[in-house]
Amino acid sequence: MTNKDAFAQAKKFIPGGVNSPVRAFGSVGAEPVIIQKAQGAYLFDVEGKKYLDFIQSWGPLIFGHCDKDIEDAVIQAVKNGLSYGAPCENETNLARLICEKFDVIKKVRFVSSGTEATMSAIRVARGYAKKDGLIKFEGCYHGHSDALLVKAGSGATTYGNASSAGVPADVVKNTHLAIYNDIKSVEEIFKNHEIGAVIIEPIAGNMGFVPADESFLAGLRKLCDDNGAVLIFDEVMSGFRASATGAMGIYSVKPDMITFGKVIGGGMPVAAFGGRCDIMDCLSPDGAVYQAGTLSGNPVAMAAGLASLTKINNTPELYAKLEKFAKRLMQGFSNAAQKNNIAFQTDVRGSMFGYFFTSKPVKNYADALTSDTKMFAKFHNAMLKRGVYLAPSQFETGFICDAMSEEDIEFAIKMAEQSFDEIA
Repeated sequence: MTNKDAFAQAKKFIPGGVNSPVRAFGSVGAEPVIIQKAQGAYLFDVEGKKYLDFIQSWGPLIFGHCDKDIEDAVIQAVKNGLSYGAPCENETNLARLICEKFDVIKKVRFVSSGTEATMSAIRVARGYAKKDGLIKFEGCYHGHSDALLVKAGSGATTYGNASSAGVPADVVKNTHLAIYNDIKSVEEIFKNHEIGAVIIEPIAGNMGFVPADESFLAGLRKLCDDNGAVLIFDEVMSGFRASATGAMGIYSVKPDMITFGKVIGGGMPVAAFGGRCDIMDCLSPDGAVYQAGTLSGNPVAMAAGLASLTKINNTPELYAKLEKFAKRLMQGFSNAAQKNNIAFQTDVRGSMFGYFFTSKPVKNYADALTSDTKMFAKFHNAMLKRGVYLAPSQFETGFICDAMSEEDIEFAIKMAEQSFDEIA
């Protein structure tokens, strides 16, 4: 079966043919390749074509596809049962690893998706602060819960939607929008509203790759302290990805709560939120804030996450290698674009990277929207044709995995040179 035929079949039974909008390749004017299997740094489609994968399931596969240690842990766990709906020891073991790594985290609650993690963290923060107001930032994506789909990034930006149909105005009336990396916009909201929580991607990955300025995060910390608000770092993407301690390994600013996902599941659907004891003890059954999930703490998922984080702890040079590869990749892309007089901006944090087709550095959502998305689409399709699988949206982030070699990075750079030459 061809990719085209497989996608046509999918569209008969699945809205848009995909189960997450960005996968449809609509923003690059193409149709997706349909993946049959993966190994290490590579994907293989239903036609047998091979692609060097810079998405890595949108981040969780820091050791690449089918890592033996994680695979072995999952297989062993499956033999003991797929789901219990009851506590298991590995929940505690994985929670302990996270708490030991992040000194601001004293207790953790596991869920099954990033959307659940951010939604629940905000509920706890509001319950603790006893104030309904929430500040989020234009272009930051915190999952698809109703109250957060206001100028969200990720697929909502990819398809040109500032919000989403089906979200009642009453649901978002307490959600206040500020400008990323602009502390004055936050100060104005605090002046005029009772704010219980501020949520931010300290290393934004859903309006494209846009890290926050240290001074901006420090300003948020002070505003939250002065106004009795809870500061939440959404590190569903950057936690254990940008560094071994996520944004805290890069910035000196510490939040009150952190949401996790991606890497802590090792490829399985796992996410979590955590914080200080006084905040987390607001959760049921100890407190009045309710949250629950039948598959939360699933034994197979916990085993995968435990294997992933244990391997990270046992691989001391991991992030230095991944950042070296990411910087080399972005320098190679940038040189190829510059040679062809194509406006191009790049940035890197650890194993995460991003690029924009624009002439000035990108600091916020408005800057991101200046990127030439038609040029992005041409570049994406040219790279895919040459066997390099990049995020099919200007407003997403790329990832390096440990299974990649120097030869893989040089191959991608060579393909970028060919692609830019073709476009020019």
